[in-house]
Amino acid sequence: MSRCGDVYENKVTGEFAVILRGTEDRGQGPGIAHLTARPGAAVVGEHFHPNMIERFTVFSGRLDARIAGKTFSLEPGQSATAEAGVAHDWWNSSKTDEAHVLIEFERAHGADHIDPNRFELLIGMLFGLANAGKVDSKGRPSPLQAAVIAREFADVVVFTRPSPAIQRVALGILAPLANLLGYRAIDPSYCRPHGHITPAPEILALAGLPAA
Repeated sequence: MSRCGDVYENKVTGEFAVILRGTEDRGQGPGIAHLTARPGAAVVGEHFHPNMIERFTVFSGRLDARIAGKTFSLEPGQSATAEAGVAHDWWNSSKTDEAHVLIEFERAHGADHIDPNRFELLIGMLFGLANAGKVDSKGRPSPLQAAVIAREFADVVVFTRPSPAIQRVALGILAPLANLLGYRAIDPSYCRPHGHITPAPEILALAGLPAA
């Protein structure tokens, strides 16, 4: 689905990700992306990955984050890890400066049955919906669209709000209705990369990868 240099952009949340090691060239190692968080950028909401580990390493600017309820800022050279099942959130509070971050994601220990490429499939879907104007100002799909996505990708991501009990009830009602109305959790026209560039050699070096 993606190779080094493929781009995923979310024009609503301000995220611009360049794949450094993708689904087609990652081998057995982690997926790696260079994330540019534009001023005011924020991920769509606090969440956790049941079967995945996500690492953040800032190399320019500052990224604010909350992991396991602790809020802090990452400066250049600093890293943080969200283990599987640990709630986390991030945002760029600067009004003028971009934050440049290396993102690594891989399966947690004991999750060999999980397809790690589904993480990227979800990102493509959410970003594609945003770019098509089918989300709100924070990048959130409509309740019906969100319901089919949440059910399909429950192995990949779980949002912390609303509460799990409310989510179970809502999914039980909304997801079947959404399916009847034709909502899809995976739309190939949204999920594919949104462009391609050649990553700078210094960015590849930071990720420990050879020049393209």
